[in-house]
Amino acid sequence: MFKLIFLKELKEIIQSSRFTISFAVCSVLIILAFFMGAQNYLASQSQYEAAIQENRNQIAANTEWMMVQHSIMLPPQPLMALVNGISNDVGRNISMSNRGELRADNTRFNDEPIFAIFRFMDLEFIFGIVLSLFAIIFAYDAINGEKVSGTLKLCFANSIPRASFIAGKLAGSFVGLSIALLIPILIGAAILPILGVQLSSDEWLRLALIVFSGLAYFGLFLALAIGISAMTNRPSNAFLIGLVVWIFAVLIVPRASVLISGRLDEVPNVDDITAQKNRFRAQLFQEDRPKMSNFKPDEGTEPQEVMTQFSSFMRELSSTRQEKIDAFTERVNEEYINRKNRQEEVALALSRISPTSVFTLASTELAGTSLGLQNRFMESAKDYQNIYGNFITEKTGSEGHSGFRMVMVTTDDEGEEPETLDPNEMPKFEFAKTSLKTAASNSFLDLGLLVLFNLLFFGGAFAAFLRYDLR
Repeated sequence: MFKLIFLKELKEIIQSSRFTISFAVCSVLIILAFFMGAQNYLASQSQYEAAIQENRNQIAANTEWMMVQHSIMLPPQPLMALVNGISNDVGRNISMSNRGELRADNTRFNDEPIFAIFRFMDLEFIFGIVLSLFAIIFAYDAINGEKVSGTLKLCFANSIPRASFIAGKLAGSFVGLSIALLIPILIGAAILPILGVQLSSDEWLRLALIVFSGLAYFGLFLALAIGISAMTNRPSNAFLIGLVVWIFAVLIVPRASVLISGRLDEVPNVDDITAQKNRFRAQLFQEDRPKMSNFKPDEGTEPQEVMTQFSSFMRELSSTRQEKIDAFTERVNEEYINRKNRQEEVALALSRISPTSVFTLASTELAGTSLGLQNRFMESAKDYQNIYGNFITEKTGSEGHSGFRMVMVTTDDEGEEPETLDPNEMPKFEFAKTSLKTAASNSFLDLGLLVLFNLLFFGGAFAAFLRYDLR
């Protein structure tokens, strides 16, 4: 009996005008998302390679390593273009120094500010906003619509178990509508290598898991709509209730969780933290001013050696001051990060009431564009800072880009300009990406919640239909 109901529902879905329209809309949106994602990735890759080359040219134009202004960049990844997450909000460039605080600048919105208003269209947006609404539109009259038309009473004139009927309804609707999603997704995936975007086996598996989480998310809204249909007698009432639930789940709960967490644990903003650091830095400099004014060379020092002693004195003074600044900065940053992490944990915990937030967290984690992206970039930059600092110290014999220094450009004995630097000597920056195993482990909770929501909503639909008046 389940098979007959399943095939009947599947046939009705595929032959309906709503399926034709939804299939057309889904095909356009999903294929466009893959196409635009590929184009954005290729453009970002081109910009990244141009920035790397410009950095190399800047190194090659210098004759002293002390004069080099070195920068590192966040390398683009294909899945970042398909599931944006926070990748467009994170600063992509860091001006490197061998010590001190690092700061990432130049987000994607600096280059294309209009997208800060309208945002990018990616798979997370299509599943999270568009397809969840389609699920409501398709299934809001799955039960009460048949009651109004009289087919429900006619169907149960035969001995059909209610469990088989509701299960067949949901399974047929899900399979039928999944066809409208999977076909354009497969076409979009095939477009990627044609456009020159090569995904590794790791990235293909991540993309498959993202699609799985999207289908699970779509399925839970489908079950929710069928459950609402089984609790109401009129399709218009079911559609209105489903729309209200959709608004709360998709638009209100995720944003409200951020506001509530901000009230529960207030975190100072970046400007306050920066002002606090600047005040401490200015205070230390004022404390050192009398020492600089009272500098006296050693007795009997030759005039030509006075500048050498003064430079050494300033380097020592600057080094001591920088150590204090680094310790203070580390302490302030650690306190700020700890409070910020607590606030984020509360916000994410509250937001998981909404299946939309759960899907967003799962998909961005799998794509590598979750909140951890910024932390991974900064941790990679700090690891590279140690390598870079040792390299500069080895090349110059000093601590390089911090504090007071004097650089003199000299010529050799024959009056020729010194040789320019070799950019190949500069150590290469490596961004630490999360492995598939780590990403799957981090998203396991959210993937499990998506499955749990499906079970709960189907259970609710089943319980409501058991008490439904078929007359």
